[in-house]
Amino acid sequence: MLAEADGTVPHGSDSSMRTSNINNNINPDSSILISKMEDVVIPFSSEVPCDNNGQRMWWAFLASSMVTFFGGLFIILLWRTLKYLWTVCCHCNIKNKEAQKVNNPANNQAADRTPKGPDEKEEAPASEVGWMTSVKDWAGVMISAQTLTGRVLVVLVFALSIGALGIYFIDSSDPIESCQNFYKDFTLQIDMAFNVFFLLYFGLRFIAANDKLWFWLEVNSVVDFFTVPPVFVSVYLNRSWLGLRFLRALRLIQFSEILQFLNILKTSNSIKLVNLCSIFISTWLTAAGFIHLVENSGDPWENFQNSQSLSYWECVYLLMVTMSTVGYGDVYAKTTLGRLFMVFFILGGLAMFASYVPEIIELIGNRKKYGGSYSAVNGRKHIVVCGHITLESVSNFLKDFLHKDRDDVNVEIVFLHNISPNLELEALFKRHFTQVEFYQGSVLNPHDLARVKIESADACLILANKYCADPDAEDASNIMRVISIKNYHPKIRIITQMLQYHNKAHLLNIPSWNWKEGDDAICLAELKAGFIAQSCLAQGLSTMLANLFSMRSFIEIEEDTWQKYYLEGVANEMYTEYLSSAFVGLSFPTVCELCYVKLKLLLIAIEYKSEQRESSILINPGNHVKMQEGTLGFFIASDAKEVKRAFFYCKACHDDITDPKRIKKCGCKRLEDEHPSTLSPKKKQRNGGMRNSPNCSPKMMSRHDPLLIPGNEQIENMDMNVKRYDSTGMFHWCPSKDIEKVILTRSEASMTVLSGHVVVCIFGDVTSALVGLRNLVMPLRASNFHYHELKPIVFVGSLDYLRREWETLHNFPKVSILPGTPLSRADLRAVNINLCDMCVILSANQNNIEDASLQDKECILASLNIKSMQFDDSIGVLQANSQGFTPPGMDRSSPDSSPVHGFVRQASVTTGSNIPIITELAKPGKLLPLVSLSQEKKSGTNIQMITELVNDSNVQFLDQDDDDDPDTELYLTQPFACGTAFAVSVLDSLMSATYFNDNILTLIRTLVTGGATPELEALLAEENALRGGYSTPQTLANRDRCRVAQLALYDGPFADLGDGGCYGDLFCKALKTYNMLCFGIYRLRDAHLSAPSQCTKRYVITNPPYEFELVPTDLIFCLMQFDHNAGQSRTSLSHSSHSSHSSSKKSSSVHSIPPSNRQNRSSKTREARDKQNATRMNRMGQEKKWFTDEPENAYPRNIQIKPMSTHMANQVNQYKSTSSLIPPIREVEDEC
Repeated sequence: MLAEADGTVPHGSDSSMRTSNINNNINPDSSILISKMEDVVIPFSSEVPCDNNGQRMWWAFLASSMVTFFGGLFIILLWRTLKYLWTVCCHCNIKNKEAQKVNNPANNQAADRTPKGPDEKEEAPASEVGWMTSVKDWAGVMISAQTLTGRVLVVLVFALSIGALGIYFIDSSDPIESCQNFYKDFTLQIDMAFNVFFLLYFGLRFIAANDKLWFWLEVNSVVDFFTVPPVFVSVYLNRSWLGLRFLRALRLIQFSEILQFLNILKTSNSIKLVNLCSIFISTWLTAAGFIHLVENSGDPWENFQNSQSLSYWECVYLLMVTMSTVGYGDVYAKTTLGRLFMVFFILGGLAMFASYVPEIIELIGNRKKYGGSYSAVNGRKHIVVCGHITLESVSNFLKDFLHKDRDDVNVEIVFLHNISPNLELEALFKRHFTQVEFYQGSVLNPHDLARVKIESADACLILANKYCADPDAEDASNIMRVISIKNYHPKIRIITQMLQYHNKAHLLNIPSWNWKEGDDAICLAELKAGFIAQSCLAQGLSTMLANLFSMRSFIEIEEDTWQKYYLEGVANEMYTEYLSSAFVGLSFPTVCELCYVKLKLLLIAIEYKSEQRESSILINPGNHVKMQEGTLGFFIASDAKEVKRAFFYCKACHDDITDPKRIKKCGCKRLEDEHPSTLSPKKKQRNGGMRNSPNCSPKMMSRHDPLLIPGNEQIENMDMNVKRYDSTGMFHWCPSKDIEKVILTRSEASMTVLSGHVVVCIFGDVTSALVGLRNLVMPLRASNFHYHELKPIVFVGSLDYLRREWETLHNFPKVSILPGTPLSRADLRAVNINLCDMCVILSANQNNIEDASLQDKECILASLNIKSMQFDDSIGVLQANSQGFTPPGMDRSSPDSSPVHGFVRQASVTTGSNIPIITELAKPGKLLPLVSLSQEKKSGTNIQMITELVNDSNVQFLDQDDDDDPDTELYLTQPFACGTAFAVSVLDSLMSATYFNDNILTLIRTLVTGGATPELEALLAEENALRGGYSTPQTLANRDRCRVAQLALYDGPFADLGDGGCYGDLFCKALKTYNMLCFGIYRLRDAHLSAPSQCTKRYVITNPPYEFELVPTDLIFCLMQFDHNAGQSRTSLSHSSHSSHSSSKKSSSVHSIPPSNRQNRSSKTREARDKQNATRMNRMGQEKKWFTDEPENAYPRNIQIKPMSTHMANQVNQYKSTSSLIPPIREVEDEC
């Protein structure tokens, strides 16, 4: 066979190369020499000096490796043998010397006294050992990955090994052995450079090795033995042998270690996956290299004549089909060495294939579907939502967060949870795939926080499991999430849900927690109790507030039903917007009227910036507050676009516009934008507001600022030695009482006439989680109520449970406990539940039941039990027809708006003090045909109740006579619209509302909690109880803040508007005359019907339009100002009524009017009032005995009387106004 012209032949020829001499003229550059003695020759070129006989010298390459390996092994074993013998000899000499010392002690002493001369010889070994140790340590550092140099060296060795393997792949296409010129072969030069580096690295490894023998037998050492020496032999012999260079593929086993050094692999699964793949691939490639060598070379004992031409990649294919037991037979081994190797490889390769491949597939298949990383989009913010991620919580959150009424929500939502979503939740994410992404992980893992780019997130929202069995454990989990996130990125804004109020204190322990920078904790127990408490003061307010901060679309109904008017109000939400410069200098009522009449917006509060303190939120502040440049307003409107009218309004351009939709950005406004005023605020967020200021909540609702208090306004007299309020001045306070002093037995409760009180039915036991009754009581004891206006609170429930709650309640006045059960009608009758202003039904056992439909069973049973009760006595006339009040400064008996001081009061048969009138007065021909008074007093269905629910669907069981569908959303059901049911799920919307507007939560908390502040929370975190404070001008000024109340239209100054008048006229009149801000209506459900109805249910209408028609039975939600005069006039009466039993208290410090003066003034006042009301009495045509403010008609709480004898004469519903002639005196606290 002829060789090719360039001196090469097809590799792997299976026959000897016998040729004749080729004509040099035809191919002068090459010649083939034929061996006459041997059958095998190799190709060579005349330019490359090689063996003239063309003999193969593979044995020389192999011998170099074998000599190196076995020679080094022999030297190591010889060194160990000699070292062992030397150690044995030295050990024997030491023993001999010790024996001599024992036998000759005198010689030993003389030897000790003899000075040692050769000190250098003794120190030499020590210095030699130190040098060797330092070199060894240096070598160890160089090859380890603990230092940067070591990591670079390790990575470089691996990269060069892969490079050497690549050179092998290139050379595998050449013959197994051929003549090569080192100076002209570029690949050989590169391979030589690589192997020189490998030799140096081998030396470092050898020096650093502790056990030289095991090092010599390592896989990497064996690879170096069979790859490095042959390269030097090839340079010497000017020939190349492919040989065992395929062993470089074994270096791939270290691939996972290299990736770990580079911090690329961090999880156990990824490390295991790379390990399996690298071992499998390196074994596969190494075995293919051996088959390639023996098949292309042939068997030595067959004189290499049985070889076959196989490329390296054909051998790779052969090994794969062999491992997989497929064996197509198209490629197979012909040599004996190849077949023998395949026998053993099948055993090991099949086992490896059967074990490694399934495990690799399993690891790849088990990779988290949601285990990637979030890629931030330029110009688009993203938030991270974590915590309790379920279908219900996510759907409620997305429904509110992505509502269409929000203005340009360009925020991407990233959910992070450690459990993969189920199919329903996954489908929900896919429906919102443009704005929602889900990643599987935990916020407690910094790696997962890095995956979701928490450092660039706009905020992190943590959802809580409202239905968990252990609320404290759930709060602890969320606090740990806050700690982890703040530890990773302290500047991130966090909004978290908390279940228990007392756990909020733990957030203050986190150094980077800063509510001034936007961090907020939404305490569900606090807000839930606050909403329910406000319903005790103005029923239906909980529903109205819940609808205001929830984003709901307008549902249009054509039929004239109560749902039509209710849903029109549901479409309103709360927004913030900066007021136009056109409002600067105007008073708040003026701006409020202008916004309502012209802009169709309801302004309820502003962010006020005083000169003495930072910005604070003022709700309906009154005439004394003037608008500043850049004032932030809080509006009630249907969408964010409408609120922009307040920012775009220009008096010059929009003064004559009647259609509010035409109020848009004008030329004047553009000019202001081009030349902004230096006083303009920095607009951090449109409809977002500024961050909460440090001083925004303690006194935010009051006119406490010295610049805001009118100069002629007199604060009621104060006694610096009497503690009547807590240290912040926001709540009524009394010295702590022992629980035994407030416990009533059933007989004692029956003998005590209770009326106008709040009955709290609580289910709980020793093991129940605490509800947090303090959050329910605090709004009812706010200091913006006068003491005589406080409604007594009676708890009916397990004494064991109430003892656990009492630690937080013992500083509040007018609190009593009746041990029993709310399911006992005897207990309910004992507390005169038919005379209460509100009955609250709570349960602390709701979350201990797995079945969701049974979680509210106790509350539902108690509600149905009360509704089915019948009361055949006439004592209910005291509470005929629900709630309203006469505006401050107006007398019901004076339709002509004659001013008097204070409220029209009704004597309380419970405490002897007086409470504001919250009784609807029936005008002849108006109210009586609609509502039956006898039914009111006899049926339990007319008792005002609010029931707490956990499961929204259980609301269908509260009203048996409604027609609500079981699948109806909670806010569309009749009990919720009427304010008789409240579910904690409505508070989920606060997460979105707080993110978009961080002032909304402050506003809501101030409205519903009665004045809870960050300073108060810090105090409660330290002492867990309110601290009493002395009455100072600062604390008394905190009382001067508005509150929510209900205004009746059947009589009084607004009676003319109650019969077919417009809501807008009422709004303007109340605002101008009394600084009362109206914001909703509480209307009878069947008021739209022309036929009489016996139903006394009411529903909420939020922010009616100007033209909305009023009916006489309407109750108007309004924000009323604090009335100082009411407290002064009632002080004397309250004190006189308690003169009989107040001597046991600090009576020495009480300043009262002498009895004679008081009686003379009272008699004169009564005569004037009697003459003034004579005409009205005759017109009503009824003989009624009016309650007066005199002590004889007021019964102290602790005086027991017969329930039906003495009290029967004073049950008729009449009213007399208090007199302005009574001088102002100090208000004395009742017995605590």
